Amino acid sequence: MAGDFSFNSQVRFDKNGLDNAARQRSRSFQVMVFMLIVTTMVAMPMFRLAELQLVQGAYNRQRAENNRIRPVSVAATRGQLLDRNGKIFAANRVSRSVYLWPKERSPQEWQEVAATLDPIVKLPAAEIIKKIDGAGYKSALPVRLSKDIDVGTFVALGEQANALRGVEIRAESSRDNPNQQLGAHVLGYVGEASLDQLKANPAYPMGMIVGQMGVEKLANSTLEGVWGNRLIEVNAKGEEIQDLGVKDPIPGKPVQLTLDLDMQKTAEKALGDRLGAVVAIDVKTGALLTMGSWPTFDPNIFTRKVTQKEWDRLQGPEKPFLNRAVQGYPVGSTFKIVTSVAGMESGKFAPDSILESSSSITIGGISFNEHGAGKGVIGFRDALAYSSNTFFYQVGMAAGPEQMSKWASKMGIGGTINLDLLGIDGANHGQVPTPAEKKKMYKEDWYVGDTVTMAIGQGLVLCTPLELAVMVSTIANGGSRVQPHLLASQTNTPLTKKIPTGIKPSTLKVIKEGLIDVVKKGTGRGLNDGTIPLSAGKTGTVEMPGHADNSMYVGFAPADKPEIAIAVIVEGGGFGAVSAAPIAHEVFKTYFQKQGFKPTNKPF
Repeated sequence: MAGDFSFNSQVRFDKNGLDNAARQRSRSFQVMVFMLIVTTMVAMPMFRLAELQLVQGAYNRQRAENNRIRPVSVAATRGQLLDRNGKIFAANRVSRSVYLWPKERSPQEWQEVAATLDPIVKLPAAEIIKKIDGAGYKSALPVRLSKDIDVGTFVALGEQANALRGVEIRAESSRDNPNQQLGAHVLGYVGEASLDQLKANPAYPMGMIVGQMGVEKLANSTLEGVWGNRLIEVNAKGEEIQDLGVKDPIPGKPVQLTLDLDMQKTAEKALGDRLGAVVAIDVKTGALLTMGSWPTFDPNIFTRKVTQKEWDRLQGPEKPFLNRAVQGYPVGSTFKIVTSVAGMESGKFAPDSILESSSSITIGGISFNEHGAGKGVIGFRDALAYSSNTFFYQVGMAAGPEQMSKWASKMGIGGTINLDLLGIDGANHGQVPTPAEKKKMYKEDWYVGDTVTMAIGQGLVLCTPLELAVMVSTIANGGSRVQPHLLASQTNTPLTKKIPTGIKPSTLKVIKEGLIDVVKKGTGRGLNDGTIPLSAGKTGTVEMPGHADNSMYVGFAPADKPEIAIAVIVEGGGFGAVSAAPIAHEVFKTYFQKQGFKPTNKPF
């Protein structure tokens, strides 16, 4: 048994050894195969890389040079600005812009290109380099160099195409104001987004065009649309080889304004080249029908590089950017409407109260003159018709500055209008300060002369033409203050809701009668020629020490069922009846011609 056991064990041992040897040879083979596969996998890219660099290097370098992938922003068409009847105030046209692709050249090469471009695009080489520096020489995005280039520049760039690799001329949509200067202060202008605007709007691409002033800025989110983009392949000359993908832009939406294009043309033509402003509003809704100011500017110049001459004019002493419709002026006798309301609503006077008017009146030992002969004993109706200073001196003294300030505010003067709805840069409110406010603002006491001059709209009183239009519309519509606005979408909404002032019907009635008499027999007779319905209004002649008198007019029409209110100022225009009232007459005429009014050519 022992021998048997020993033999069998040896057999088993030898057999196991053979098996182990086989398994070892198998594992070695597997390792060799694995190493061969790994070596092959590593070697193949190396061989390919060597082939690309050594054998085909020149070919591939040329191919890399000749073919590039570029992301290109696709501008969205900006929405149109339309007048209340759908006529175009601002639209778009096809233009050409010059772009640079920074990564296409080295900094040294761009110095040479900039020197070539300088006389063609009329932009200093240093400024061209500054634009590229700002983007960075490794930037894959283009930099706009010039926009809205003329035909001569386009041809000159084409002639130099072989030397201008990295320079692209791109067709774009450019803003176009077909009426040029018309309504410029209201419409505003567009321009390339500033760095701050780009930071505030991360979705904006470089070169994004946005509203920079006026309605263009106010309604920019509606007008701008959404820019698209393209991925294109181009060769070394910047020529497009193929389109790799497109995301179409979304056009901006049109914005309808409350302005009337024809009335705006009439107002600005009638104002001419005289410093001043014209405002017309709907007395029921506050919708602005006209807002003109002179001097003005052409928004189209901002679609390209503004010349030095143009910039100097914009910064000149006449201040073309200044919208005079929203700047405060002493307003003279047009303020007597407010003084009338303050006198009657204070309880100091009744609608049928009468006072003695004369050539002058002495108050506190100081003599205050009439602008002509006194009219004797008169009431509010005749005092307005003949614009009696001495009558209103007495009313103002009795009512007091607080009452005049209170009712001026209720009627839209001095800060009660929401100017944010208009989006007008540099817009201001007027002022009708109380004694306490004068002390706070000027560190001065109140004097009797302050009250007297306030009563006739001089001294500390300042009103904007826009405020005057709102003020007189309050009389026209039955005592409610309207909120002026420019966007048609805001009419008859909570934003523009009328606010009752609380003026009694009896007060409104006598003031309306007085303003009608101004046109029938007073200083506004020039408006009563039958070419427009009977209107109501008030002229004003404002003394400006050291300068010619300013000319003012406020009014509404038709007198019996008012629809439109107008305010006009002409700086240095003299008598209100001579300069301001005729401008209002022309605006009234255009409005009522469009309404189908048939002239009688006879006074009412």
